[in-house]
Amino acid sequence: MRVAQRWREKLLRKEAGRWLQKLREKRGLSQRELAEKVGAEVYTLISQLEHGRGRIPPDRYLVWAEALEIEPGELARRFHVDSGLTTSFSKISLWPKSLKVLFSAALAAWLLSEANLIL
Repeated sequence: MRVAQRWREKLLRKEAGRWLQKLREKRGLSQRELAEKVGAEVYTLISQLEHGRGRIPPDRYLVWAEALEIEPGELARRFHVDSGLTTSFSKISLWPKSLKVLFSAALAAWLLSEANLIL
């Protein structure tokens, strides 16, 4: 990975972290409360994300979006560095849970392939 790309990803993670912190605070949630809502084992994960260290796994976007009361597409745009997402997720909250799970898995697979990550 080129240095410029790593630098860009780092900046985008920091920007996404600031956005996450503002949104969490706007929702009136503590880091511990958000961690519980998303099923994180430790609340310090929230602090790490808010400081630009780490990212939300794509297969967890739906859980995080529901906890933050936003559309999954917004979360994907903020936390996936090279997302070319143009799909509208505006009606996803109306989907049956089984379809959301299937979509989440498909989205995660696509994002991982786009990022050239090895499972």
